[in-house]
Amino acid sequence: MALYALGDLHLSFQSDKSMDKFGRVWKHHEQKIEKYVHKMVHPEDTLVLTGDHSWGRKLSECEEDLAFIEALPGQKILLRGNHDMFWSANKTGRLNELFAGKMFFLQNNFASYQDYALVGTKGYTFEGPFYLNHRGQIIGWDEAKEEHAKKLVAREMDRLRESFRQASDAGYRKFIMFLHYPPTSILEETSPFTEIAEEYGVETVVYSHCHGEPRFGDSIRGVYRGVNYMLVSGDYLHFRPALVLE
Repeated sequence: MALYALGDLHLSFQSDKSMDKFGRVWKHHEQKIEKYVHKMVHPEDTLVLTGDHSWGRKLSECEEDLAFIEALPGQKILLRGNHDMFWSANKTGRLNELFAGKMFFLQNNFASYQDYALVGTKGYTFEGPFYLNHRGQIIGWDEAKEEHAKKLVAREMDRLRESFRQASDAGYRKFIMFLHYPPTSILEETSPFTEIAEEYGVETVVYSHCHGEPRFGDSIRGVYRGVNYMLVSGDYLHFRPALVLE
């Protein structure tokens, strides 16, 4: 029995949205996902998919993508990504009804793995625009967009706190935290997301969203202030699920 994570599948079985233009690693990436998940994940394992599952904008436009995920081995837990337009914040309960016993949608709730609570939300990080000088140094940024980003962070923090509240009320004291966005922006060493992880004694924070080698270092990787941070973007892992817990 093991816990794995993988992010950013970007499936498009019902659309023509190809990821091939983003590099060779994306060539036939659906086949890589199927190959490596079946090779590594067993039926008794749990696989958390950290968002950006499908390019479908409506549930009817991503039925084949979700069927592909459903057919993968293990218990599947899905987190909401910024491109998951089929999943609005008020539809989590409905999705869990539709896919009961097949997949679990993680938002404003929690899942269990052994004696751990799995908590999570989409998250948010301010990605700019940043204004650079001729040396490539950041000298300023769009303050209006930064203020909007702060509101989105506050909303996501409310959702994350609700997950922690429910898990704590159920008696859980050990936590793994999942985000779609990285926990910090390139300007931050800490954030509300790292602070809540430390507050609850989270063992590991798992995130994705960072694509392409120049972006893999945008946020924290490894142990920082007692918390282990894992990047699980599909192209970073070459679509091999990352082992979070055995």
